[in-house]
Amino acid sequence: MFWYDGKLIHSQTLELNINDPGLLYGATVFTTLRVYENSLDSNLTNWQAHCDRLLSSIQSFAWQQPDWKRVRQGAQLLLPHFPVLRITLFPDGRESIIGRFLPPDLTEKQKNGIACYVASSEFSRSLPSHKTGNYLSAWLAKTSSNAQEAILVDAQGNWLETSTGNLLGWCDGSWWTPPIKAGILPGILRSQLVNWLQNQQQPMQQEPWSVELVQKFEAIAYTNSVVEIIPIHTVHQPTGSLQYNPHHPSFQQIRGLF
Repeated sequence: MFWYDGKLIHSQTLELNINDPGLLYGATVFTTLRVYENSLDSNLTNWQAHCDRLLSSIQSFAWQQPDWKRVRQGAQLLLPHFPVLRITLFPDGRESIIGRFLPPDLTEKQKNGIACYVASSEFSRSLPSHKTGNYLSAWLAKTSSNAQEAILVDAQGNWLETSTGNLLGWCDGSWWTPPIKAGILPGILRSQLVNWLQNQQQPMQQEPWSVELVQKFEAIAYTNSVVEIIPIHTVHQPTGSLQYNPHHPSFQQIRGLF
């Protein structure tokens, strides 16, 4: 079951024109959200922020806007069946919404963390400030190793983000995250966390994650709207592995947001 171009379709296949730029070039923008309290209007679902980010990309690319009422209608029809919705928009205003379930091992990952590896800088995302359908580099980075996630880096070796989320770290009594200007996706949950910590008057440093800085962290995690916060206990890199505490007490503080 999925929603496409104003219709609810009971199928696992979608028919597209062979010359569709979404098919040929990945010419789409998308966002993936987790529905909380079975409501698009829940503060944690953050529906408007997801729509605003889609709109920002559409305006940047000078694409046709979708029928936003129809987008919400499709999401409303799917949310009773799926806790996670992926909304995709095409250049001509068509919309597609598919649903999926939470990862079965999510609780285990949230509790005990995962292992990552540092990917080659050639896997950095194109148009990094937009979430486009051309996601091949991030997908290749994640699937090119046995690690559970990949950390994307710039040409200088600074850590930017993971293949599916933003980075968050703790050291020197403060939270840290790479800045948007470094060339990362402005994640919805990242923005929520930054605003929440600032409202709580908690220190938050938005600075580049250099090779020297990442060795100072006591704890790191990656975040996105679906998995919330997942600690990273090991990062494999060519120069040797780095170890972090997945049970660091600092995580209890930000888990209070949920």
